[in-house]
Amino acid sequence: MELVRKTQYKEPETRVKSGSKAPLESKDDHVCSFCGQQKHLPAVEHETEQTPAFDRLLHASMSKFSGMSPAALATAWFDWAAHLAIAPGRQAELAQSAGEKATLLTNYLMHMASGCEKPECCIHPLPQDRRFNDEGWQNWPYNIYQQTFLLTEQWWQEATGSVRGVTRHHSDVVPFLTRQWLDMFSPLNFPLTNPRVAQAATEKGDMNFIKGAENYLDDLSRLITQAPPAGTEEYKVGDNIACTKGKVIYQNRLIELIQYAPATKEVYAEPVLIVPAWIMKYYILDLSPENSLVKYLVGQGHTVFMISWKNPDAGDRELGFGDYLSLGVMEALKAVTAIVPGQKVHAAGYCLGGTLLSIAAAAMARDDDDRLKSVTLFAAQVDFEEAGELLLFVDESQLAFLEDVMWEQGYLDKKHMAGTFQMLRSYDLVWSRIVEQYMLGNRPSLNDLMAWNADATRMPYRMHSEYLRSLFLNNDLSEGRFAVDGKSVSLTDIRVPVFAVSTQRDHVAPWHSVYKIRHFTDTDVTFLLTSGGHNAGIVSEPGHPHRSYQVSTFQSAGKHIAPEIWREKTKTQEGSWWPEWCAWLGKHSDGKAKPPAMGAPNKGYKVLCDAPGEYVMMK
Repeated sequence: MELVRKTQYKEPETRVKSGSKAPLESKDDHVCSFCGQQKHLPAVEHETEQTPAFDRLLHASMSKFSGMSPAALATAWFDWAAHLAIAPGRQAELAQSAGEKATLLTNYLMHMASGCEKPECCIHPLPQDRRFNDEGWQNWPYNIYQQTFLLTEQWWQEATGSVRGVTRHHSDVVPFLTRQWLDMFSPLNFPLTNPRVAQAATEKGDMNFIKGAENYLDDLSRLITQAPPAGTEEYKVGDNIACTKGKVIYQNRLIELIQYAPATKEVYAEPVLIVPAWIMKYYILDLSPENSLVKYLVGQGHTVFMISWKNPDAGDRELGFGDYLSLGVMEALKAVTAIVPGQKVHAAGYCLGGTLLSIAAAAMARDDDDRLKSVTLFAAQVDFEEAGELLLFVDESQLAFLEDVMWEQGYLDKKHMAGTFQMLRSYDLVWSRIVEQYMLGNRPSLNDLMAWNADATRMPYRMHSEYLRSLFLNNDLSEGRFAVDGKSVSLTDIRVPVFAVSTQRDHVAPWHSVYKIRHFTDTDVTFLLTSGGHNAGIVSEPGHPHRSYQVSTFQSAGKHIAPEIWREKTKTQEGSWWPEWCAWLGKHSDGKAKPPAMGAPNKGYKVLCDAPGEYVMMK
């Protein structure tokens, strides 16, 4: 399958057969290692760029100082400032608010100076704000720093959050950027204004600063040498993570397909094919054995296949979204149905892998391809109108800037990707880390999820540009404009049952957005909302404490229920959602049979190497 107008990748006339040792060669073939075997890959056709190279190089150079477009930032700030400048009434309201806050703070200071009993705080942190939970913030002078900061933060929220006339996008961007700026100057980030740091210095005789300096120099050394973060060495792919037994039974220039070994004498007739997102390594679904979704599925009697995406480099710059569809989902599905003949497939997709799977399912339904038994979506969106805080980084100016950054090197570097997600959670991922490791001198141990998060990937130039423009910016899929093989696809064509999982605190795919799958399909949809965030909510093994979920099924002919009303009326169940999904898969399966063989050598799918394969090892 090919995405029209965009994909330039062309398959050569001499195709490489799956599992062959001596493929046919062409003059322009590139050499790549597949599971220790040298195979020749087809060249990728590069299109002629129309943008002046100097402009692209300038923008790429500017990205080293900021990952956001200066023009986009300036436009947002000017939009806000210009409308505020011609709103004297709003200015007066803000001036009044500033005066009231100054009065509150002055009264608080006078009460403190009088030596009377501790006065009531002017302002309290929001319930989700954990920055000031330490008891030391209630003592002088740290309570003054806290109150001053919170009042200032509140005023800036008022100032940037409600100025009439500012575009919807800019009215989201400006408060976000203001929050980033304020976080930099939080009293938590300075040794003299943080009570935890002061207490640690007293108790340890300033040894916390010495240890913090050691941590900083170690991190700096790792950054320069491009070594992995401290603590990740405890987790080794294929050893204690991504270690569920299996074999790589197919490879092409974009994917390896893993078939996992059965753990039961009988298995469900229909296999499960999992499509992870290409912005992450697949093994988030196969972490340590005790919290591996793959291992759990296999233990419940399922035959599981997993796509492992290649970590692209400059030579893959022209791989487009259509290539990820054809060389990824469709080739994997072809292999699965060859190894388990006569059976339909339970397909599951995670994050953008779920979006890709939705597109594939819609295209298959359009073309009367009935190989799917069901579709499961983990934290995956099909409508991007409410796609969380990532939309803050998506407009024409920002995308043009990002495309120029990718154009220089042929891909989006993993550090840019990581930087974006760090901005979304700057306190948790940046400032708290600085305080904890460099000021307090602590080096918290990593868990397997943290180690996986540090194992970042790259994005090919063309594909990353295409999906950001088609999905995030233009919302082509939900609005019926997304084309596969020259013809648009519609999610309403999907007739197989859908199981959609979302998480309560998902900042990447907000649950209200995931919930919309009900509106864009014409089939039975089982929607499940679980506790946790985008990643930790999905990795929710049985026995994990403090986990709960809500679930119900919407019939295709059922009436609309608003998301908040659904959440209010749906019973909350304690525990992991994994058994609920497995029960649903069993309900939509046709009995059990003997496990299939590993691969199908007579059909071109022979065992190439042990899981996890080679692609997941690519740095």
